[in-house]
Amino acid sequence: MTVFILPSNTGRHRLGVTATKKAIGKAHDRNRAKRLLRESFRLSRAELDALRGRYDWVLNARRDILSVKLEKPLAEFQRIVGKIATDVTENA
Repeated sequence: MTVFILPSNTGRHRLGVTATKKAIGKAHDRNRAKRLLRESFRLSRAELDALRGRYDWVLNARRDILSVKLEKPLAEFQRIVGKIATDVTENA
């Protein structure tokens, strides 16, 4: 997955998910990819709440997400959140 983040002025985390026809394929595959990414975001609530700031997140799905279960995208997203947390604390 590709992740884009920007600081949010809303005081909460917001999520946007993209799964393009070119990258993923058929509609049912795009829907599954988006469901996996949304669920990864939902299950990472504790990690997101631990961040100092609030962010707008855009997750771009890649084709390889279709061949895995939820654990892999969840672990990847939590790794990214952890990297954001360490980058923010190092730059503060």
